[in-house]
Amino acid sequence: MRTILVASSKGGAGKSTVATNLAAHYAVGGKATAILDADRQQSSTHWCQKRAGLDSAVLPLDGCKRNWQNHLPSGIDILVVDAPAGAMAKELDDYLAIANAVVVPVLPSMIDLEATVPFLNSLATHTRVRKGKLPVGIVANRLKPWTSNSQQALEQLRAWPYPLVAQLRDTQAYVLMAALGRSLFDYHSEQIRSHQEDWAPLLKWLRKAP
Repeated sequence: MRTILVASSKGGAGKSTVATNLAAHYAVGGKATAILDADRQQSSTHWCQKRAGLDSAVLPLDGCKRNWQNHLPSGIDILVVDAPAGAMAKELDDYLAIANAVVVPVLPSMIDLEATVPFLNSLATHTRVRKGKLPVGIVANRLKPWTSNSQQALEQLRAWPYPLVAQLRDTQAYVLMAALGRSLFDYHSEQIRSHQEDWAPLLKWLRKAP
């Protein structure tokens, strides 16, 4: 089982959006996929429930439950963890212990950039991250590439010690699809394909994760 932890200390960064779209990508590709929803808002769980009737359904698991490690089913190929909101690395120890990669979404604003730095610093103290055994990737989320704010944010993100592994453009499609239990990877229109291409670097990076 490969495990991807999606985490951010800043609320509203798009953690659940990234987690659900990643899960859908793998499920559409034929992988047995589950989301371990450790966020008390349970947004990913509700998304899974709406998707339950599809061939590419994603199994929701309760990551808020005590001893959740004992309730992971067998036969799962991909486990995406939607981390608790606002948690620092010490609070994520149990999830970091099973992760193959950590994905950190960040919005292109100075408030979000500044709020993410302490979280990344806390990750750097984790033994597996410090020893280079657990890769951490930054996802710039809800970008408006034509704006100076987004361009300045990208410049700053590229200077961080973790790689910038994706640049996801802002679109209302994510909101509309989430309400239906769907994802970018369930559609094939030309407009949607252009946004799917935003995810290609992240998916390639995840394939290389140990």
